[in-house]
Amino acid sequence: MHNGQIAGFARVKRELAMAIDAELYPCIEGSSDTEIFFFLALTFGLKQDPPAAVERAVGLIERVCSAHGIADPMRMSVAVSDGEAIWAFRYSSEGEPPSLYYSTRVETLHQQYPELPAFQHLSRDSRLIVSEPLDDLAGVWNEVPRSHYGLIRNGNDELQPFSPRAGVGTGI
Repeated sequence: MHNGQIAGFARVKRELAMAIDAELYPCIEGSSDTEIFFFLALTFGLKQDPPAAVERAVGLIERVCSAHGIADPMRMSVAVSDGEAIWAFRYSSEGEPPSLYYSTRVETLHQQYPELPAFQHLSRDSRLIVSEPLDDLAGVWNEVPRSHYGLIRNGNDELQPFSPRAGVGTGI
């Protein structure tokens, strides 16, 4: 999931695309900033270490955009999963990034929305990740702070600071 944008994307799209691993490049089907961002993260090891890969991808994007005179290039809320854990990132080069929330007290959803089967089937350990709270329910929604990411996995949730790794990339 990606909510946000790369500022001045049309001006840097080719350079960013050329930084994608040659073996991954044929898999690109579209031309959006979201897809380029995703393939950059894959290039930098998204499958092995999602936080480091996203930090490196954002660092490269900021470096390339800066070289093209594009200020404040990155605004994002991003979520990725390996099927067992979810990493949810919230970041902006400058200004307020897109919002990102996660749920904690599933019991509150069970109580306040008994008519919604989807909420009734959630286990106590379930978490919902949303760009906007579904409603103003006390104790349910927690905003991911700016320049942080959340790691949600079985029985363990944690927030960690997020900082792009400036100056790292594929040599471009």
